[in-house]
Amino acid sequence: MKAHVSSILLGVRDMDRAKRFYTEGLGWKIQNDYGISVFFESDGASPVGFYGRDGLADQVGTSADGSGFSGLVLTYVVRSEARVDEVMAEAEKAGATILKPAGALPWGGYGGTFADPEGYIWSLGYSAQGEDQPYAE
Repeated sequence: MKAHVSSILLGVRDMDRAKRFYTEGLGWKIQNDYGISVFFESDGASPVGFYGRDGLADQVGTSADGSGFSGLVLTYVVRSEARVDEVMAEAEKAGATILKPAGALPWGGYGGTFADPEGYIWSLGYSAQGEDQPYAE
């Protein structure tokens, strides 16, 4: 198995709220809306989509009643500290919960963390070290 993710599928309890957060709040564009699932334009990266939480849990053979930290963090790397601040502000305005405000990170970078309305955690980051980072933008 290669170190590659073909797509990221998030189980959501409220499909309409999730779509509004990402489209109206963060400016994502829907590529395909199948009703029970939605996929966003990926700009060449691994596609991100939503699926009803109960249906997705059933599909993979687990309970939909998860709680607490799932161990999953979605990372978004940008090219400047200013862009980290901008994205954090966009997310908060759209209804995200700021878990860790943007600031200096222990390893020398700059970043912050928020949770979307469904509780999925996004870590935004910037580092001046190296030019081969997996930039999202």
